[in-house]
Amino acid sequence: MTKKTEHNFVQLLEQNQNIVHKICRLYTNDQDAHNDLFQEITIQLWKAYPKFRGDAKFSTWMYRVALNTAITLYRKSKRKVKTQEFENVAFKIKAEEYDDTTEKQLSVMYAAIKELNDIDKALVFLYLEDKNYSEISDTLGISEVNARVKMNRIKKKLKSILNP
Repeated sequence: MTKKTEHNFVQLLEQNQNIVHKICRLYTNDQDAHNDLFQEITIQLWKAYPKFRGDAKFSTWMYRVALNTAITLYRKSKRKVKTQEFENVAFKIKAEEYDDTTEKQLSVMYAAIKELNDIDKALVFLYLEDKNYSEISDTLGISEVNARVKMNRIKKKLKSILNP
């Protein structure tokens, strides 16, 4: 890779790294696993970057590579590792930005989302990121209609989890 290409990649990764952190947060339960997944996603992005044609936005391409990496590693994991609750993990979130109510709601939401399967987690994540169904379908490699149907089913499932 040329120096210019390397520089462009690093710049784009820095601008969009929150995407990777959010995905890591969905698929991991502790800081070490988060860091490992972040590193693995970064490596996969680096390896795939020379093939990035720019047909889609960088962030859309990044979502796809990051989600595929996270799902692949999650599925390969054969053993159950004891984890700690998300609230006990230190992240780069300023405490003053969130009140107690927001933290409780986020905790409940993440607990409910973690009960979903891998693809459904990814779909909810993209939906919560305000991606339209066209972008969601492109990122996940499913039809737009399928994305809409799955999202409606997920909404019903999450409502039943949150309001038993």
